[in-house]
Amino acid sequence: MNEQKTNPSDNSSSAHKKQVWKPGTLLNPVPAVMVSCQDKAGNANIITIAWTGIACSDPATVYISVMPRRFSHHMIEETGEFVINLTTRELCRATDYCGVATGAKTDKWKDCGLTKAPASAVSVPLIAESPVNIECRVIQKLELGSHDMFIARVEAVDVDEALIDENGRLELDKAGLIAYDHGEYFELGIKLGKFGYSVRKKK
Repeated sequence: MNEQKTNPSDNSSSAHKKQVWKPGTLLNPVPAVMVSCQDKAGNANIITIAWTGIACSDPATVYISVMPRRFSHHMIEETGEFVINLTTRELCRATDYCGVATGAKTDKWKDCGLTKAPASAVSVPLIAESPVNIECRVIQKLELGSHDMFIARVEAVDVDEALIDENGRLELDKAGLIAYDHGEYFELGIKLGKFGYSVRKKK
């Protein structure tokens, strides 16, 4: 009987066959946030951003990447401020709308029935309906290509009191947060574990 030898580097018989694609933005899922901003004249707008994340924990630093042709881009450049507003199941339609409509032609606040609320540390209004608002001040802009990245220091965070338990702990899992995955929106769901659970000793 002839035994067929298998090359360890040959994965053709593997259940995990891979295709090699050209470089692309397939890091998924990502947050789908509504970013509020305004120009120096006080005209406010909302832009939906998926290219966003944490850059540093201490000092608290975040980033958003915005195409220069987007209407909100010049507003962020003018004031150097913006607010990242987390989004929920209830805000999903508004989140999508604020990503496809342009503030150059319509008032997204009015169209979506969203409420402007004063921020505590920046001049830009926050979205009252959002459970968490992250007030940001730009410290650097990087021109990367299709997008400019605005790196910003977090100046304050506004949290809905309905999500804080009697011990002062934030229960963000109750907010119904949504994420963006390859062109579609999904509500975050089943909890699989918590940080460090893989090495924690069982009681």
